[in-house]
Amino acid sequence: MMNCMKICLFLLATLSITFLMAADGEYAVSKIDTALLRNANAVKRFEEIRFEVKELNKAKYYRTYIITILNEKGDKFAVFSEYYDKLQSIESIEGFLYDAAGNKIKSVKKSDIQDRSASGDNNLADDNRVKVHNFYHKVYPYTIKYVEEVKYNYTMFYPGWIPVEDENFAVEYSSMIVTLPPGTDFRYKLFNNVGQPLITEGKEEKSYRWELKNYAAIDYEYKSPHWYEITPVVAMGPVQFQIEDYKGNMGSWSDYGKFVFALKEGKDKLPDNIKQTVHQLTDGLKDTRQKIETLYKFLQNNTRYISIQLGIGGWQPFDATYVAQKKYGDCKALTNYMYALLGEAGIKSNYTLIKSGSQNKFFMNDFPSSQFNHVILSVPLNTDTVWLECTSQTLAPGYLSYFTDDRYALVVNENGGTLVRTPKYGLDENLQIRITKAKVDDGGNTDVDVSTVYKALQQDNLQGMINVLSKEKVKELLNERFDLPNYTLNNFSYKEEKSSIPIIRESLQISAANYATMSGKRLFITPNILTKYGRKLIPDDKRKYDIVQYLEYRDIDTVEIKIPKGYEPENLPKDVSLVTQFGKYTASVKIIENKITYYRLMEQYGGRFPAKDYNEMVKFYDQIYKADRNKVILVKKE
Repeated sequence: MMNCMKICLFLLATLSITFLMAADGEYAVSKIDTALLRNANAVKRFEEIRFEVKELNKAKYYRTYIITILNEKGDKFAVFSEYYDKLQSIESIEGFLYDAAGNKIKSVKKSDIQDRSASGDNNLADDNRVKVHNFYHKVYPYTIKYVEEVKYNYTMFYPGWIPVEDENFAVEYSSMIVTLPPGTDFRYKLFNNVGQPLITEGKEEKSYRWELKNYAAIDYEYKSPHWYEITPVVAMGPVQFQIEDYKGNMGSWSDYGKFVFALKEGKDKLPDNIKQTVHQLTDGLKDTRQKIETLYKFLQNNTRYISIQLGIGGWQPFDATYVAQKKYGDCKALTNYMYALLGEAGIKSNYTLIKSGSQNKFFMNDFPSSQFNHVILSVPLNTDTVWLECTSQTLAPGYLSYFTDDRYALVVNENGGTLVRTPKYGLDENLQIRITKAKVDDGGNTDVDVSTVYKALQQDNLQGMINVLSKEKVKELLNERFDLPNYTLNNFSYKEEKSSIPIIRESLQISAANYATMSGKRLFITPNILTKYGRKLIPDDKRKYDIVQYLEYRDIDTVEIKIPKGYEPENLPKDVSLVTQFGKYTASVKIIENKITYYRLMEQYGGRFPAKDYNEMVKFYDQIYKADRNKVILVKKE
């Protein structure tokens, strides 16, 4: 019996020692500093990136990274993905999965890695592919490790160092190393207290090294600046570079523009039948702007956007003859085609690179580099510039929309590149003017006629909706659009006015059951029927980052509501007048005889505001939220 007890105690001791050793694995979660766990969904335990430039057109990229996933929200950081194409190839991938104690529980097999097309729905042909792997592990916390090697057959892009990958993401250790052959120029831009690199120079290479240690997770703050502005980042770029047989220089915007122009030079030759069409359409017109609009309409009616990304084709347009024959092209090809059409009509235009997207306005104007993902056309006139989005079949000529407005763009011609700003649409352009007439019956049911004028950015979403979707789908969306408890859309119509500041006129007929609520002798009516501000912000006394507000707009509402006979006002909302650095708001209600008249003006100002004023912004929008829902109380006469 004693021997049995000794054996059991020995086994328990052995198991305890084994457990303690396992719990003390290299990647054990217990080894993470508790300060890094605060507010974190994931912690980067280790990362080393090494980018080695071998020659003007050859480079290698090595990355080893280890991330501990703390909860379900951190799962996205456990997914491995790496893109490749004709210009870059993935040489090797290794992957490992560890449990909370740091014990390895799985390794990646070659058959586990998915190889997918990275083409979008509008891509006719490209060589973009992506390798993807996911352990799909759901026992938290766990740790993943990946090691990859990528070969670059070009040097137009250098990878940036962004060690903090997202909000609620902490970093124990990350490093970036760039090595270059002797005499190779290298440019970098530092953000947020990233120190100067440790530079090591040898006979065969020169290296630059950055490190980041123990960086706590960041909570997202509403309307924060761009990620580059709030976390440690190093942006990098070459001076001399090569892609396939094309050599370029990125030392200045002018030099980079020369490279882009060389890619498109000679590709603006049109077939004879298209030349004849150009002259048939424009020779009888005397006004240059009218010629531009006529040829832009011809482009829209006779081509469509399809992406074609094959090797150098990711940066070089297909020639104009190709587009004329095929009647399709990507942004580069369609822009180049429009450039050729205008050229045949004797109108000079400029191929223009831009970073597109409603939230993609951050730009390093002092760091020449390929920060662009789109191409548009700019046509300089004597007094202004006509901007053309050549991938759209529905946009008005001269109008850019939220996709490319108010940001830097690189205008390219035979002299090189020049950085300019695209038009900004402000309060006077981004208008919504709404006139609402309603009638409330004795049961609180309301019939509503609404006429709304939308201008510039205020009409963008509607413009896309009515030009792309079927009438049935538009009606389906309108039935979900308004903040009304129960309504039926009886009729709707739209009219577009295409110009450099486009307009959409909307007409709606709505029946809203029980919009006005009854309680005994009283009738409660919210006079702001359709234009209620919908966001509630949470105060934050510890706000860290500036407030960035891009969109400026003005809404003007006039509402007339005919009320049932026999009611008189018991309580009317007080007039509201708010003026702040973030915007302006006024609202007033009157009752004359049996008609409620409501007026509302709201202006939102764009700009960058200090973090200390965040609660002032919260208060401003909270007051609007409440004022928009103020009720008129009517009581039935005895």
